[in-house]
Amino acid sequence: MESNNNDQKYQALFMQMVLSLQTAAYQQMGKIKNPITDKIEKDLNQARFSIDMLEMFKQKTQGNLSEPEEQFLKKVISELQLNYVAEVQKPQEKPAEEKKEDEKPEKKEVKKEKTQKKAASKKPKKSDNKEKKK
Repeated sequence: MESNNNDQKYQALFMQMVLSLQTAAYQQMGKIKNPITDKIEKDLNQARFSIDMLEMFKQKTQGNLSEPEEQFLKKVISELQLNYVAEVQKPQEKPAEEKKEDEKPEKKEVKKEKTQKKAASKKPKKSDNKEKKK
C-alpha cells in the first residue's frame, strides 16, 4: 500500500518537474511573462537548454516511466520543439531603444520635408505680394 502511495507521489513530482521546465522554456521563448519581472523576456539559448534538459530526462528515464508519464513527456518536448523552431524562424525584433533611435531620423526627415514645403509655398506668395505692390 505504501509502495502505491510512493508511486503516485513520484509520478506527481515527475509531472511537476516536467511542467516546471516546460513553463521555463515558454518564458525563455517569450511566449509567457516572467512572473518575477512581469515582462516578456526572450532568451532562445536558455529555451534550448530547457528543452535539452527534458530530452535528457526522456533518455535517462527510458524504460522506467509509466505509459502516461512517457506520453506526457513526449508531448511536452514535441510542443516545445515546434514553438522553439517557430521562434527561431521569426525575424529578429529590435530592442525598444533601437526602435526609438530608428524612428528619430524618420521623424526628422518628415519635419524637414514639412518645413521645406512650407518654405516653398511661402516664396511664391511673397513674390505675388511684391508684384501686386508694384
